[in-house]
Amino acid sequence: MIKFFKKKNKKQAEQTTDKQQSPEDQQEASALDQSVSTETVESSIAKPDEIEPTAEPVIEVPPELLAQGVEPHQYQLSQQLTKTNDNFGKKMKHLFSIKKKIDEELFEELETTLLMADVGATATMDVIEKVRKSLKRRNLSDSDAVFESLQAHLTELAKMVEKPLVIDETKQPFVILVVGVNGVGKTTTIAKLARKYKGMGKKVMLAAGDTFRAAAVEQLKTWGEREDIPVMAQNTGADSASVIFDAMTSAKARNIDVLIADTAGRLHTQANLMQELEKISRVMRKNDESAPHETLIVIDGGTGQNAISQVREFNKANLLSGVVITKLDGTPKGGVLFNLAAEFEIPVRFIGVGEKSSDLKLYQAEDFVKAIIS
Repeated sequence: MIKFFKKKNKKQAEQTTDKQQSPEDQQEASALDQSVSTETVESSIAKPDEIEPTAEPVIEVPPELLAQGVEPHQYQLSQQLTKTNDNFGKKMKHLFSIKKKIDEELFEELETTLLMADVGATATMDVIEKVRKSLKRRNLSDSDAVFESLQAHLTELAKMVEKPLVIDETKQPFVILVVGVNGVGKTTTIAKLARKYKGMGKKVMLAAGDTFRAAAVEQLKTWGEREDIPVMAQNTGADSASVIFDAMTSAKARNIDVLIADTAGRLHTQANLMQELEKISRVMRKNDESAPHETLIVIDGGTGQNAISQVREFNKANLLSGVVITKLDGTPKGGVLFNLAAEFEIPVRFIGVGEKSSDLKLYQAEDFVKAIIS
């Protein structure tokens, strides 16, 4: 492991401060000159499961699906999203199997099914209206046509937020700030992202900016040790902006490609805590005017309308550029992705469908829609 807790060279620190901070800025950024402590955190804290290397299973696609051109990764995704498929896709198939004629009752049932899967009122009304117009334009009158049109318009909506995160190599380091409320899997998502980028040959560093929770710091330090990834951390309760600022300075000196910064989980309804995120971004820009280069919000796919509220409030405090939806394997309401697409059009970068690092998947719209309603 490279266990890295930075102590600044005094001369370098003075030069950096003179260059990047005006005298009036120095008071606000005084926390940045704190010495870094290597205080030991309790060793009894549970370690995240995904830090253990695991062999990838061989994916065997049933012959009948192979004949239909289903790829192994598509089949695996459909298995991981079984709960949503059972609640959404299978209900729709059953609906269309018993109703062969298009009538208002069919559309009412369709609307209920979409809403129950957390697709959201805005997205549901929009999709149903487009289905109606499509059928009228093409003069179609059977339920199979409704199902095909529904798939097409849901895919169209899903593609609105299909935009993979591209690391800008002119930014060194490329800084990813990760935000979200407690319990959504933020810290473990960071660990999975770090492994993913390291596997792509990039030099990665982590900043343990969740200084309010000892477990989060310990998780990142333990994961960094096992993956040989440097982790910048201070003692519990330290200023989060200070940790991230120091990590950026160190990452530049070490030619790090990607710096992933954790932040404390906070309730989106607490204004004072949300203001701290604004401070973090402001202090980061003292180090690099363009930072953060990506602000990712991690949300729990099973929280429904609450996820919408979280994105709305975090977007006010710190302009979001990407979304990671976790725990989609454990919820029957994966339709929240369509709700987010209709409300915000913020790119969905990754979806989490399991515990292993490989279960943090690049979001691909067509594969996702097929997995939940095929």
